[in-house]
Amino acid sequence: MSWMSDPDEDDGDYAEYDESSIRVRPNPKANKPRSKIRPEHKNAVSGRVFSVDRGRYGVWVAENTPEERQLVATRARELGKKSVVTGDWVDLVGDTSGDEGSLSRIVRIQERTTLLRRSADDTDAVERIIVANADQMLIVVAAANPEPRTRLVDRYLVAAFDAGITPILCITKTDLADPAEFLANFAGLEFRVFQSRDDDFPIEEITEALQGHTTVAVGHSGVGKSTLVNALVPEANRAIGRVNDVTGRGRHTSSSTVSLRIGSGWIVDTPGVRSFGLGHVDPASILGSFTDLAELSLECPRGCTHLPDSPDCAIIEHVEAGDLGEMGVLRLDSLQRLLTMLAAKNTAF
Repeated sequence: MSWMSDPDEDDGDYAEYDESSIRVRPNPKANKPRSKIRPEHKNAVSGRVFSVDRGRYGVWVAENTPEERQLVATRARELGKKSVVTGDWVDLVGDTSGDEGSLSRIVRIQERTTLLRRSADDTDAVERIIVANADQMLIVVAAANPEPRTRLVDRYLVAAFDAGITPILCITKTDLADPAEFLANFAGLEFRVFQSRDDDFPIEEITEALQGHTTVAVGHSGVGKSTLVNALVPEANRAIGRVNDVTGRGRHTSSSTVSLRIGSGWIVDTPGVRSFGLGHVDPASILGSFTDLAELSLECPRGCTHLPDSPDCAIIEHVEAGDLGEMGVLRLDSLQRLLTMLAAKNTAF
């Protein structure tokens, strides 16, 4: 008998090889329509993010109550590309007990009151979020070793004003150099200034200024920022470093942003930076950080750029007339340098 069947022969067993008769079981996951309705998480608990470390978030919940506790959380997939940063108020679900080994999920980011940002440089439109919901900025700068950088402080002030944050200045190492000349650059601005000699900080005065506020501490590497934070919050144990004797630069010691409680306030310690790009800032916001010059700008014609070639600029006229003294010249120079950089950035993009 041939191994091939006769096409005219009625093979009663053929049906057992016919795949069309096989019943395919439906895949419930593949056939179920996706819903755009997301859980409301009505029972979510609210908390404040105090640290971010490789996809894990430290969160304080029920602050200043008997149920106060720290949670470790991850971000829920439903947040999409929304980033969670130190200082964010968030809603959490899952295991919110705070017990060792527990893990909760961040399902919502509450509305932010402020957002401090920086870019890598002035031509970079990509924003790096530093902290959310801060209302004060503690700018730490050394009188010497490393030398104070007026332009960097100007940038901090611009970023603070752009975010709606009140600046405070702390100048360290005044035993090494007289800070008077440096401080004169900011004589026209209204903000509080603290000074310290040889790490002898006015702890009581600074602590009082931080009460009831969320204060972000910023500063060039090596200026003593982490040393100050450790003095304010001894249990913080933030890493500190020394200044290179050859380059005069500080070493990056604090590698993460962390929020530390101090009485009724919070201080947010940030990694030291050597640059603070303003690529995200609207040039119209810059003038507001130079309050002494902003008042004069009310006399400027509409559309005035306040740059050296601006016709009938009231600021330039007052400065050239000596109405603001020698400090007016320095402040105008700082303003124009920042405006020029941002004008070039806007042209490029």
